[in-house]
Amino acid sequence: MKVVGLVLATALALAIQTAIGRFLGNTIGVDLILVVVVYAALSSGPVTGLILGTIAGIAQDATSTGNIIGVGGLAKTVVGFLAGVVGTQFIVAHPLPRFVAFFAASLLHGALFLGTYVVLGMRDVGAPFARLAVQGLGNAVIGLLVFKIAESLPGAEDSRMRR
Repeated sequence: MKVVGLVLATALALAIQTAIGRFLGNTIGVDLILVVVVYAALSSGPVTGLILGTIAGIAQDATSTGNIIGVGGLAKTVVGFLAGVVGTQFIVAHPLPRFVAFFAASLLHGALFLGTYVVLGMRDVGAPFARLAVQGLGNAVIGLLVFKIAESLPGAEDSRMRR
């Protein structure tokens, strides 16, 4: 049942991100798909983060314009796996560690994504530090909201007690 929820959340995030992206372009300061991947990794572990990151990243690459298919998949795979490792090695049950995890994951994702394009010679990204910081803050805030909503759903207490 958890797999179905993650697949639905990823599909919903992809649909929202794609729809908003078509109207606003790249001005949105949040990567909803990355938020879902990091949430899944923190709550379910590195294997889930790795698999969901791969699938979600490639799906996002396929629906976006101007990106090489696979670059986002690679970045989200690495971030999903590392976020899952962090979730298993550290206590991320409180808002501040979760905020830091989402923020750091966003910065790492941006560095991997943009760095891959620079290495391939496809883009000159300049100094995107402010944009990455704003996106990291946006992702962290949305990630905290996702955790709050997920924990308030019926049955969330039962699943926490089983772990």
